[in-house]
Amino acid sequence: MKTVFEYANITADRQLEALVHKKLEKLSMKHPSIIRSDIFFRKENKSDQKGCICGIQLSMPGPRMYASSDEKSFESAIHETVDDLNDQLQKRKVKLRRLQQVG
Repeated sequence: MKTVFEYANITADRQLEALVHKKLEKLSMKHPSIIRSDIFFRKENKSDQKGCICGIQLSMPGPRMYASSDEKSFESAIHETVDDLNDQLQKRKVKLRRLQQVG
């Protein structure tokens, strides 16, 4: 799987990239059809304590999947985003199974 990182208002961080690689590796084991992932990190100054945004787009056969989250830390945002993507992938897998059983 090819991985592309983009940063806005933050410098590149190898620790964040390593954490994302680790999480996405687990996802790709469950869902080997994932071809590419685009990861976006953005820091926003907000009045609340949040502002660390992580967005991940997965490319695979069929429609692309995207999830993002805004948390207090980038680590929390990564965990939340990957969990959201996992839920989306599970729903898609169930839907495809149903279509195969009907067809």
